[in-house]
Amino acid sequence: MYKLLRTILFFFPAEGVHHFSMKALKILCSWGVTRRLVSWGCRPEGQGMPAAAGADSADVLGHQVLGLTFPNPVGLGAGFDKNALYLRELEALGFGFVEIGTVTPKPQAGNEQPRLFRLPQDQALINRMGFNNDGVEVIAARLRAWQSGRRGHNGPGPDGRATRDDTMRLIVGGNIGKNKVTPNEEAWKDYEISFRALYNYVDYFIVNVSSPNTPGLRELQEKDALRRILTNLQRIGAQLSAAGAPRRPLLLKIAPDLTQDQLDDVIALALEINLDGLVATNTTISRENLLTTAANLEAIGAGGLSGAPLRERATAVVRYCSDGTAGRIPVIASGGIFTAADAREKLAAGASLVQVWTGFIYEGPFIVNRICRGLQGYPAK
Repeated sequence: MYKLLRTILFFFPAEGVHHFSMKALKILCSWGVTRRLVSWGCRPEGQGMPAAAGADSADVLGHQVLGLTFPNPVGLGAGFDKNALYLRELEALGFGFVEIGTVTPKPQAGNEQPRLFRLPQDQALINRMGFNNDGVEVIAARLRAWQSGRRGHNGPGPDGRATRDDTMRLIVGGNIGKNKVTPNEEAWKDYEISFRALYNYVDYFIVNVSSPNTPGLRELQEKDALRRILTNLQRIGAQLSAAGAPRRPLLLKIAPDLTQDQLDDVIALALEINLDGLVATNTTISRENLLTTAANLEAIGAGGLSGAPLRERATAVVRYCSDGTAGRIPVIASGGIFTAADAREKLAAGASLVQVWTGFIYEGPFIVNRICRGLQGYPAK
């Protein structure tokens, strides 16, 4: 059924279809009966209590990672719900966690459209969105309203503390970046602004310095620049925790295009500062081994490539980071995950959790259910 719908939708511009589809899902989930039907059809069985709590891992999907309880190990990567508009709907589809953003201090429109392109022959996407988002103040208010609507049901209260049935609630990560106009030498200030503003409304943070679509951003992956950004956020987090706020794990999202020396620097820094985790990987600027013609790729132009062509490289980076840290730092795997076999590959490489994005576009709303069914019995980390 979804393949037929996808064929129709693929006749229309990708970004417009994205907004149309999510608004349609939002309308569908605005009624309790239809929302329960969506959840019944899409959410995986066995999610909830983590295996670490004593349950048989063959029957449950819950994972305890980063000091958090994830209902299942399949999440949605940043960039899909940039503005925290569809958390209820994505939870109904069964996602164990969702990363909102990338969020910047000031709202920005992003790059000129069109900026999202499909490569059906390769099961891939190219995007050059450019951190388009509503700005941290608007998004923080939206997350506050989301939490208030769940208080006393199955989510955290406005202070970030757990309420009833916390093991079943959607985990929300906050992916933060810098505004395009902010010079790199002042980038740490942008990350601090968003970190402080979102601190009470997300469960963990991801520092994004690896998108290829903001000029100069990837220069921040160099060790000294990273150290300044990350240690400053760690210091602020420690101060907030000492004042009674919940602790928020801090992760770094890295590019698949890093050299071995650059990966070694990231690993060394992560171990040096006791970073909470890594997300591997972001999109790639590579265009190697694609079936899409060179003429079509030239017409599309610049942007980050995601999807099936990224699978092998992303897995290699996950394995390199996991081996390089001796498994001491959790890795969330992202890149080319479409099936349970893809997810198992990432977990076998050392990942603790997996994220989909492009796979969601190509496989449809049952992707979490299908992956989780294929992971039943797979040992939780």
